[in-house]
Formats: sequence, C-alpha cells, structure tokens
Amino acid sequence: MDKIQIYCMPGLGANPKIFEHISLPKEMFQLHFLEWKIPLSPDESLEEYAIRMSQDISHRNPVLMGVSFGGILVQEISKIIPVKKVILISSIKSHYEFPNRLKLIQLTKAYKLFPTKIIEDLEYYTKYFLGDFLKKRAEIYEKYLSVKDARYMKWAIYNVLHWRQEEPPLNSLHIHGNNDHVFPSKYINNYTLVDKGTHIMILLKAKIISDIICKSLT
Repeated sequence: MDKIQIYCMPGLGANPKIFEHISLPKEMFQLHFLEWKIPLSPDESLEEYAIRMSQDISHRNPVLMGVSFGGILVQEISKIIPVKKVILISSIKSHYEFPNRLKLIQLTKAYKLFPTKIIEDLEYYTKYFLGDFLKKRAEIYEKYLSVKDARYMKWAIYNVLHWRQEEPPLNSLHIHGNNDHVFPSKYINNYTLVDKGTHIMILLKAKIISDIICKSLT
C-alpha cells in the first residue's frame, strides 16, 4: 500500500519543529515539512505566494496540513493543485470565522503599529523580559519562530487580516481547541474539538491531534 503523503505547514513565522511531537504510523504516513519563504515584495499576493510554495510539493494528491496562518496558506495551495485532504489546526476556514478583535484591527489598520522589529531582534530583547513566565514564553518563541524577518512579518500579518475566503474547502478536517485565544472557538464552525486546547496545542496536545488525524485518514 502506498503511503499517504502529508505536507505540513507551520504557523506564522514558525518552523517545522512545531510538528516534532506529531506521531503517525510510519508504515502508513510520510510527513514532509514546508518552510516559509521571504515574500518577493510587500505587494506579493497570498495567491502568488501559494503558487511559489506549491512548487515545493512533489507528490500527487497529497494531504496538506497547516497550523494557524499555515492553515490559511494550505487552503490557498489546495486551489492550485489537487489534494486528498486539507487538515487545519488552530486556524480558520473563511473570513467569517475571524473574531471581532481581529476584524477591528483590520478595519482600523492598527496592525501597522505592530513592532515587527522586536520579533526580528528577539534574542536581544529577551534579556529585558522580567519574570519566569515571560522568559519561558521567549524561549518557546526562540525555538519555534525561525522567520523573524520584518518584511515577512509585515506581509504575513497583512495577509492574515485581509484574507477573504468565503467557503471552506470541501474535503477538510478542522481541529480546534476551546481555549484558543487567537481564533476563539465560539467563532468557528464544523470543527473537531480538542478540550482545553490552546492556539499552541500542536505542541501541548500532539497525541490527541495525532489520533484525530490518523482516524480521519484511515
């Protein structure tokens, strides 16, 4: 039996290490890890970017799996190439699932005030963080956020907030936690619940997520 090929797209600015705890039977599945590219220009559309990303997919009819903004991107890729299934984790399926807070940020253009320079120089700023909680959070960011280029961050934030998909993919699985504070579950429709799952549950609830993925594909 041919293995099911799964291409994994991490969240905004993140690297493939976020999938390190996902465990699927190796005799049935093969995981491939996609990485963010720097936009060619500030005006590169998400559709154009998805075309470039699709060139890194070498198997026919793969499963595309994306976390957060990576989930948005794999939905755009699925409009370019035939796919077996789209798996979304801690993401959204249309602009109707945006929380009001993000809608307000988009309408007021407050995203332009986001200090992308801090992300770019995170290691420098970490020493100014006070308290164990912030230091621990900074360690997590340092390990899993690999794309800290300010050009990328501005482009990514703009494209998250201006995504205007009307309908979700037909063959999709949406896995979402009820403690997600970025995309609160009360705005999400038709999803598989991970109890107490947060926006970073790919790190903290990997076994549950792995079981859901395995059952949905077999």
